[in-house]
Amino acid sequence: MKILTLKNSFLILILILSGCYTTIFAQTDTLPPGSKEVNKASPVTQNDPGIDSLPHSLEKKFIIRNIIFDGNRKTRDTILLRELPFKRGDSILLKNIPELFELAKTRILNLDLFQKGNVSVLLFDPPYIDIRVEVIEKWYLLPLPYFKPVDRNLNQWLFEKGASTARIDYGIKLLWDNVTGNNDKLRFYFITGYTRQLSFGYQRPYIDKRQKWGINVQVDVGKNHEVQYNTVHDKQQFIKDSGFLRNFFDSKLEFSYRKRIYTTHYFGLGMHSLRLGDTVFRLNPNIIKRSGEQLKYGEIYYRMRYQNVDYTPYPTQGHAAEIFLSKQGFNNAINVWQLNVKSIGYWRLGKLSYYSIGASGTIKVPFKQPYYNQQLLGYGDMFLRGYEYYVIDGVAGGFVNASLATRLTNFSFSLPFKRVFPEPVPLKIYSKIFGNAGYVYNPHPGPTNKMPNRLLLGGGIGFDIFTVNNFTLKVEFSYNHLGENGIYLQKKDIY
Repeated sequence: MKILTLKNSFLILILILSGCYTTIFAQTDTLPPGSKEVNKASPVTQNDPGIDSLPHSLEKKFIIRNIIFDGNRKTRDTILLRELPFKRGDSILLKNIPELFELAKTRILNLDLFQKGNVSVLLFDPPYIDIRVEVIEKWYLLPLPYFKPVDRNLNQWLFEKGASTARIDYGIKLLWDNVTGNNDKLRFYFITGYTRQLSFGYQRPYIDKRQKWGINVQVDVGKNHEVQYNTVHDKQQFIKDSGFLRNFFDSKLEFSYRKRIYTTHYFGLGMHSLRLGDTVFRLNPNIIKRSGEQLKYGEIYYRMRYQNVDYTPYPTQGHAAEIFLSKQGFNNAINVWQLNVKSIGYWRLGKLSYYSIGASGTIKVPFKQPYYNQQLLGYGDMFLRGYEYYVIDGVAGGFVNASLATRLTNFSFSLPFKRVFPEPVPLKIYSKIFGNAGYVYNPHPGPTNKMPNRLLLGGGIGFDIFTVNNFTLKVEFSYNHLGENGIYLQKKDIY
């Protein structure tokens, strides 16, 4: 949301830079006394503060006799056991226990099922050891009202579309995680307003006893009065009609395979149906290759995802990468191969600071594609900071970005009505400075679009606000190579 311009945002710039660079050297932990160990793996019992205080050699082996779970009222033990780097009957050296427990805690928290977690020794009974895994589950069932502008970001809706209420989708959504205790997710959306849409999705990570294969089903059906038909001056152009100009149906059946912890493979099939009004074709005959009133096409795809980070909802250390290869259409109407690759690394700088470097790229072949298949930068998670008002169409392109962030504060506070909200609400705030660069290749950009086929540069400063249910809001002041700037709100993802 654009709140300030360059003239009156200078003070905020100074405040953010001061916070970022003073705390990066101060490295002061703002956690309340006594609370900093709450979410840290504890290798020994409360009566034994360290493994070197135990009456055993650090080279002594212990056999894991029992693994006791505490706090997982909904989550099944098998889901937790799958993530642990040890199992019952394993022998572990006493000196390796802290490292193993820290790894176990990281993997459990990365399931995104718990607010807190801890792994500790329940009992030493040589040659045996009993281990306790404690968790606090987050809210799993969230029936919420749905309210969202249809434009690509809040800035575009507020300042280019005049905050028009006609450009809002509203309705209700049901977000149900851990439905059966197997880390499965159910999603249901009933949307009206700008878009009339029904969506249903169900994802279950494991459907076999060996916990390797999973399934994901998604169905969307809907229609719109308004359609994006072209890009002029690097901005979307829409046509609106009292009738419905776009009817769509999308379905997906996906199987996942996760043999090890960090890597998951996805194999998917999709069926799509699209019908556009005649008005759209009159304005842009090249929007799609018309093969009749209704276009139907299939899709096959493969996706590989690697994630080895310290905390998936807000990583500060580790690496993540994803490769996506798809083929859409098997006739002249739709025919596109698409390869998308993205990766990012996070590195710590002291206790409170980290920096990240990421890159993402896409190529679509053959290069001669209708307008409908040319969406690239500015859509979905492919966007350049500083270019929130623009879309850059093309058939190949990508960007690199780098950020330096420092945690300013970390605390929790309680809400009234403790029966309804029994757990404190966490609040972490990071200040950051960032920069990015991108390039899009478009063999036929059109006479008015100036951003394809040139280097694009942007950067800025901002805050990340991490709070309840692992939600992160990004507040960023960005600028681009045209000298344009503004404050923007974004939702953070791992890339």
